[in-house]
Amino acid sequence: MSGTLPGDAPRLVLATHNKGKLRELRELLRGQVPGLDVDTQVVDAAAAGAPDVAETGVTFAENSLLKARAVAEATGLVAIADDSGLAVDVLGGAPGIFSARWSGTHGDDVANLNLLLAQLSDVPDAFRGAAFVCAAALAVPGSDGIAHETVEYGQLEGTLLREPRGEGGFGYDPVLQPAGMDRSCAELSPEEKNAISHRGQAFRALLPAIVSALSGAGST
Repeated sequence: MSGTLPGDAPRLVLATHNKGKLRELRELLRGQVPGLDVDTQVVDAAAAGAPDVAETGVTFAENSLLKARAVAEATGLVAIADDSGLAVDVLGGAPGIFSARWSGTHGDDVANLNLLLAQLSDVPDAFRGAAFVCAAALAVPGSDGIAHETVEYGQLEGTLLREPRGEGGFGYDPVLQPAGMDRSCAELSPEEKNAISHRGQAFRALLPAIVSALSGAGST
């Protein structure tokens, strides 16, 4: 349905208000879907007039599906959503699904990061393992609800630094140093980060389903 819209009309909605995530998705999709102008036809929830969706799930997959379904049904467009976060070994996988609101205020990256570093201040370097985890969901609207949906996953393992480094990225990027590298995620170029990131892995795994949905092959 959305694959036949003319001109610059949106064809794909990313269920987020995070401009950093939208930039990443656009770059991942650039040149991958025939006829798709990522700069005008891949939009965020605000541009599509989509509602905010409460993340009431208890896993990354549940939250990503909740958002993708709700946005697809509200807009009539193919929708993608992700839920991602930082899983710290010594915290038993926390902050996990609470990563964006770890300090108590949703989306306050600086407060979240500072609280995490304070909590881990006495943890030796050998035990500062962590990973960014992402579940990305695709929902394709049909004539009666959601016609098709799928979820893919990605994970970027690394070590938590003791202080932020780098000006790029967002969230916890300045304190996660990917395994085998000597820079934080925030010190990587966008191209380097997209090549290894948890979100990049999940969205690349989702790419065949995205292409199928936008070409009309998964919608009814």
